[in-house]
Amino acid sequence: MKNALIALILLIATSAQAELPSATDTAVRQALGSGKPVVIDLGARTCIPCKKMAPILEGLAGEYRAKASVLFIDVHENAAAAELFKIRMIPTQIFFNAKGNEVKRHIGAMEKADIVKELKAAGLK
Repeated sequence: MKNALIALILLIATSAQAELPSATDTAVRQALGSGKPVVIDLGARTCIPCKKMAPILEGLAGEYRAKASVLFIDVHENAAAAELFKIRMIPTQIFFNAKGNEVKRHIGAMEKADIVKELKAAGLK
């Protein structure tokens, strides 16, 4: 019984991760035309570094909702986006300024402070 309880707790803890929905092409176009800085994280729900970033991205999306757009695209669900953005490895974060121009690209997991730093460099106020 004790082992079953521990297994249940572990299952709940590992499955209760925050994650953004995979952005649609329309959502990406709207974000890039919004006049706000944008970060798009291209990854996959099955990728370990991507899973590590999921709660960070979820938190940033809420925290900076009025000032920046934070999007996630699952490249396994949207291979066309991976091709469009020329993704070679995941996760890849692409930062855009308020005019929708790409200003930075990073491959690998990023910490919250590093994402905020890049958003500020892209024009976050």
